[in-house]
Amino acid sequence: MPQPQHSRIDVELGERSYPVHVGPGVRHLLPGIVASLGARRAAVVTARPPDLVPDPGVPALIVRARDGERHKTLATVEDLCRKFTTFGITRHDVVVSCGGGSTTDTVGLAAALHHRGVPVVHLPTTLLAQVDASVGGKTAVNLPEGKNLVGAYWQPKAVLCDTFYLETLPAEEWTNGYGEIARCHFIGAGDLRGLAVHDQVTASLRLKASVVAADERDSGLRHILNYGHTLGHALEIATDFGLRHGLGVAIGTVFAGRLAEALGRVGADRAREHTEVVRHYGLPEGLPGNTDITELVSLMRHDKKATSGLTFVLDGPSGVELVAGIPEDVVLRTLAAMPRERG
Repeated sequence: MPQPQHSRIDVELGERSYPVHVGPGVRHLLPGIVASLGARRAAVVTARPPDLVPDPGVPALIVRARDGERHKTLATVEDLCRKFTTFGITRHDVVVSCGGGSTTDTVGLAAALHHRGVPVVHLPTTLLAQVDASVGGKTAVNLPEGKNLVGAYWQPKAVLCDTFYLETLPAEEWTNGYGEIARCHFIGAGDLRGLAVHDQVTASLRLKASVVAADERDSGLRHILNYGHTLGHALEIATDFGLRHGLGVAIGTVFAGRLAEALGRVGADRAREHTEVVRHYGLPEGLPGNTDITELVSLMRHDKKATSGLTFVLDGPSGVELVAGIPEDVVLRTLAAMPRERG
């Protein structure tokens, strides 16, 4: 019989380097990783049923997480840290997250802040979390004014992308994850259409690991990972998170192609390729029907990258790069020309 396909990707960050394991059953590596850390106890924050989280091998506190952007708040972080304190979690112990991208973000920030830093291991259980959110050390929660505005860099000790977790995902979670895979097409991963899911996850993670290793703290190259995210985040806020993250990124990816064309950075064929890739994955390509484009522009001004006017990660003759100071009228015209989704 063929053996289950397992892959290992290393995020090379010197003394902060760590492995990312991909494949069915890799969650069972958890107790060995916890033992290698010398942790005496663990806090396991899980959005999945506790019986789907392997025993970490040390006395453990199980905390039920509430996955979803609406729960990515400082109040949630405070609640987690208080539970860690009551159980006696110190920097000599470990925090484990098990859930989607919002759980990874929130638990990662709680681990970064508790006792000024407790080791964390991520077990991402959604496609979106496996291909993107769990790797790279970015942790953050939302404010009413914008997404991911309060956070810290806190690299995990390991990431276990168990593809077993993907088997029970509803269709909307698969679509959500494909939003991040689609944008990888334009930032160096190559054409992932038609590949097996394991290979799509692995290719996305190899790209991200290489970018993070070269630019851990977003000073340059790492901006490319935010392709499609500026408009995507604005759409999430404008819809009160009624629009899922991956879907917002997909729409943002189509917009990025159109904006690059409007600025003369790419030709019509390359702009059209953005729509074709997004459409292949069954993702939305137009703005939600009732979206106010002036509100979107206002929200995009709060984006963390927008230090010099409206700023987007865009394709161009030299490849993908961060482009600042884009005229508002060009952005508004491009938004106005976007198709509209029904409903």
